[in-house]
Amino acid sequence: MCSLEKPGYPQKLFDYMDGFAVSKTMFTACELGVFDLLHEVQEPMSAATIASRLSTSVDGMERLLNACVGLELLKVDLKNNEGYYSNTDGSTVYLVKSSPRTLYHMMMFNNTNAYMFYHFLPQAVREGKPQYERALGTSSREIFEVVYPGGTVTEIPAGEGGCSGNLAKQFVSTYKESTVTIMDLPKVVQMAKKHFITNTEQHIHFLEGDFFEDPIPEADLYIMARVIHDWNEEKCLGLLRKIYQSCRPGGGVLIVEAVLNEDRSGPVHSQLSALKMLVQTEGKERTPSEYTKLLTDSGFRDIEVKATGKLHNAIIGRK
Repeated sequence: MCSLEKPGYPQKLFDYMDGFAVSKTMFTACELGVFDLLHEVQEPMSAATIASRLSTSVDGMERLLNACVGLELLKVDLKNNEGYYSNTDGSTVYLVKSSPRTLYHMMMFNNTNAYMFYHFLPQAVREGKPQYERALGTSSREIFEVVYPGGTVTEIPAGEGGCSGNLAKQFVSTYKESTVTIMDLPKVVQMAKKHFITNTEQHIHFLEGDFFEDPIPEADLYIMARVIHDWNEEKCLGLLRKIYQSCRPGGGVLIVEAVLNEDRSGPVHSQLSALKMLVQTEGKERTPSEYTKLLTDSGFRDIEVKATGKLHNAIIGRK
């Protein structure tokens, strides 16, 4: 693949140009149930059979399946000049809806929500504000009222690694998938226990729901995964100061976010996520120094930004 610094055949530009088509191909295969059907049947199937089972045209399904093969989402075996398709190992783990590590709901949330917003990215850049009205015909407040219908703060014992809540099904499933699968939440809890938990009587609180209005229970550790990046500085400071007041001495807060390099050189996932925050929310992705300032201004000390080797890093502050 050529470098854009030394112009040659512009393969990378062609790949970027087709990026939306790659996403939509994967989203469509998820939406139609291709991966679920192949997992259920547990044997390779022809395009005609898959089309019949999923009520689509044969020609359209065959083109979709072949594109998924090219994207390494499916495998194909040729028998008597006819293709027979099956899931790859990765698709079985991450794209089959019933898999314990599924990303299906994340795919559907991006398909029906984020994808709509990106059509208005030029307007978001020009205006510096999210595009709820243009994309969905509603305000940001109405969006969060739908997503958080009477939200709550969830408490779990320190030794457990799951979380629950009453968010709208697709939204909460999306964020559980992104946190549990990409970040591996049990490992984050173990990291938190190593730093903060000294006995089984202590508790971790995963903050969900209307935490701006609801009281925050006393706890030793508060975990916020992909929360802070949704909000502006004023709201983040208000929330973190509220957490600091409820936090027991010696406890702290663990923030899980896609952190930008200090010099803004990357990583590209965080840079693209910053654009998503622009078009969809009032928040942004931040650098280590910006997170350090937020936590310090809220009262926390001994701030640490820890790389996880995955898409999201951990920011820890102590009281």
